[in-house]
Amino acid sequence: MDISDASTACDRVLDTVKGAVIADDEFFERIMLGVLARGHVLLEDVPGTGKTLTARSIAQALGLSFSRVQFTPDLLPSDVTGTNIFNEQERTFEFSEGPIFANIVLADEINRAPPKTQAALLEAMEEGQVTVDGETHQLPKPFFVIATQNPVEQEGTFPLPEAQVDRFSVKTAIGYPELDGEVELLRRRAGRDTRSPSVETVLSQDEVLAMRATPERVRVHDDLLQYMAEITHATRNDRRVAVGVSPRGTQRMFEATRARAVYAGREFVTPDDVKRVSHPVLAHRLVLTPDAKVSDVDKGDVVDDVLNTVDVPTVEFEAR
Repeated sequence: MDISDASTACDRVLDTVKGAVIADDEFFERIMLGVLARGHVLLEDVPGTGKTLTARSIAQALGLSFSRVQFTPDLLPSDVTGTNIFNEQERTFEFSEGPIFANIVLADEINRAPPKTQAALLEAMEEGQVTVDGETHQLPKPFFVIATQNPVEQEGTFPLPEAQVDRFSVKTAIGYPELDGEVELLRRRAGRDTRSPSVETVLSQDEVLAMRATPERVRVHDDLLQYMAEITHATRNDRRVAVGVSPRGTQRMFEATRARAVYAGREFVTPDDVKRVSHPVLAHRLVLTPDAKVSDVDKGDVVDDVLNTVDVPTVEFEAR
């Protein structure tokens, strides 16, 4: 699959998903950035905005298996990864796969589970595998986590540790629909007998794998590599930031810019691609100082200030 075909495939997927989910184009673009960049997405929004519907619709449109894990305070790591069960007939232990063994896993309200259970996702998200009782099991390919959390209701929740947050390539939110969008939502509900809409499958698993491989062919000028590194370094030197973007975050930014180029149907990355992915890729990785938290400093404002500080390179590409 070439870059043009991959861009067209993204459009087909989103056209189908938009028939079920009411949201703006930027939200859908950020979801696809996670898919194309072979990363994971964290959705932070209030209940009832369509987070679960989005994850399920993406899985249906991509033709991939889907699993939903409801994170609760009593959820154990083995409830996610699976466990070894004794087979009395064979007198041996057999591994029983947990719900994480799916192409797209919805970790619903991930911050309601204790840190030990949250940590069960770390190896899966970074290496595409889980280790149970010393034995490693490979997860299906592709493997993509969409996690959700409620930013309003904090009672009975466990904040995600920085190591967990850093595993998410993109963080975004759906937000409330515009008035016209909510009217359209009601119109669609009146036109069907079921509560939840369904979408068509437009790609196969092999096509999804081929689509996710296309960003590797996108060209990135050395000046843009320097630009991205300077941006992430600047976050570490900001007086409002206790912990800036990690080297892993710099790599995720690089991958997201290439994914953005594929989404736009281009064979090269532009400075605008870097700016466009900066907020969803970098802001959630920042750890603010206590003073900044007391002053209600917004992480997005820090990213904006960094982008305004770092000089933008002038890059020209010759068409091949």
